[in-house]
Amino acid sequence: MSIVGKKFPNISIDAMDHMGDDLKINIFEEATKKNKKVLLFWYPKDFTFVCPTELHAFQQALPEFEKRNTIVIGASCDTNEVHFAWLNTPKDNGGIEGVTYPILADTTRNLSNILGILDIESSEYDEDYETVILKGSNVVYRATFLIDEEGKVFHESINDMPLGRNVQEYLRLIDAYTHVQKFGEVCPANWEEGKDAMNANRKGVSDYLSSH
Repeated sequence: MSIVGKKFPNISIDAMDHMGDDLKINIFEEATKKNKKVLLFWYPKDFTFVCPTELHAFQQALPEFEKRNTIVIGASCDTNEVHFAWLNTPKDNGGIEGVTYPILADTTRNLSNILGILDIESSEYDEDYETVILKGSNVVYRATFLIDEEGKVFHESINDMPLGRNVQEYLRLIDAYTHVQKFGEVCPANWEEGKDAMNANRKGVSDYLSSH
């Protein structure tokens, strides 16, 4: 179930930063109290393969997100201790040393369950043990959420495990949403900063299509 257009869940989650500090982070409050946009990206597991390429890619683009008044936060279901070990593993050994943004440790799966991004093939109640038995990895897909300064989600996307993200697309989406916020215009297909936007009416689309 999509949460685009809705408020992001207002709950606090354990997190780790590159200094080794144990944190509690509430994504909704990060946006609303700091008056910033938030990019929250989830990845399946620490110490895997596609994942470190993504974490380094977001780190490399961090100055561009900061220019756009946007906080970057990573997230998985690994523990803070595992996050810190990975943060101290060199890049040439598959680690994420050099990453400076915080990483959520959703070990309870509380937030990822609310968001519906866990890899669960099926679940059934076992009467003998009086518990729910899950099938699937129960780790998160590559889900990405963009949240505005009011705590509203304006983009979400989910990739399957093998598919790494394009960081530049999130910068483009933030630029487009900021343009909408500032000017009230809407952004057509393939819009980028500096290109024409259009008015959200019949004349606006006619004028745009006739000139492009």
